[in-house]
Amino acid sequence: MKRRHLAQAAAIGGVASLATPALSQGRIEWRMVTLWPRNLPGPGVAAQRCADRIGALSGGRLTVRLFAAGEVVPAPGAFDAVAAGTADLYHGVPAFWISKSPGIGFFGSFPFGLTAQERQGWMMHAGGQALYDEIYGRFGIKPFITGDSGPQWLGWFRREIRSIEDFRGLRFRTTGLGAEMFRRAGASVVNLPAGEIFAALQSGTIDAAEFLGPFSDAPLGLHQVAKNYYFPGVQEPSSAEEIGINMARWNALPEDLKNVVRFACMSLAEETTTEYDVRHPIALQELVTRHQVVVREAPRDLLIAFGNTAGQMLEELRNHQDPLVKRIADSYAAFRNRSAGYMAQSYGANFNARALPIRWG
Repeated sequence: MKRRHLAQAAAIGGVASLATPALSQGRIEWRMVTLWPRNLPGPGVAAQRCADRIGALSGGRLTVRLFAAGEVVPAPGAFDAVAAGTADLYHGVPAFWISKSPGIGFFGSFPFGLTAQERQGWMMHAGGQALYDEIYGRFGIKPFITGDSGPQWLGWFRREIRSIEDFRGLRFRTTGLGAEMFRRAGASVVNLPAGEIFAALQSGTIDAAEFLGPFSDAPLGLHQVAKNYYFPGVQEPSSAEEIGINMARWNALPEDLKNVVRFACMSLAEETTTEYDVRHPIALQELVTRHQVVVREAPRDLLIAFGNTAGQMLEELRNHQDPLVKRIADSYAAFRNRSAGYMAQSYGANFNARALPIRWG
């Protein structure tokens, strides 16, 4: 009996040690849970970089110990663990939390919506950050954007897709508001953590999967079982990475350590986003030349169907019964509509000009 009671006390103590920040001579240790396998190129590395940078910038006064997906809680449980205070913060993506509120999805991405640069413009200069804080605050979480993996790819398909008819009925791994778009277009949507995608695709449990882009997709080995790699990933023109901090832990920090976290996230957002833009084309070239991956453009009728579906979803969210979701959708749509024409004339036009048959470099 004594041994059993001691074991129970030890187990309770283990949970408490995760739930309560460690304090030693004015130093604080936070426990971070993540959605990623440890050191997965892209998001897994970025999570560790975030933890390390907070410790470095604070001079060791605030340190962050990282737990990969499944080491403490399964990936889908990270948000709830932080909201409940059984972990101090998580590193993840908003797409995983839309079951809490569809308004959360806008801060990660929306189909046919804002690019990473546009979304940051909306958040930093057009009221998006205040809305971000407000909706996460409902769950007792303080959020920060820490980077963006850029435009996603449509995904890996075991067989070629020639029309929307070929798409209907596919068992497709995806997440976020894009998953709802695909579902309405006829796919059977499956939401799996990164570490489970390969086995499902290999076994035939799913027919297709999208995760991120070449840099982070390649280490998952999806190209070994599905050679057709489709673009453009209109389901996610951007894909924000974020940390979410338990609000009580955040409020307990002195102001200088709050600024450490803010500036760590701001610097990481720049570094992480630009790294993806550098690494994706290198990884794609490797996938094509060494692994015989076939890069394919999605059929036009499929993209049009997706776009019309996304428009219907946006209209529904702009008339949502939750006033906060409605305000987020209205703000996002207004910024996107205002930005779209100029982006086409500036960045878009220059990209098109670069594609002309000219001699350069």
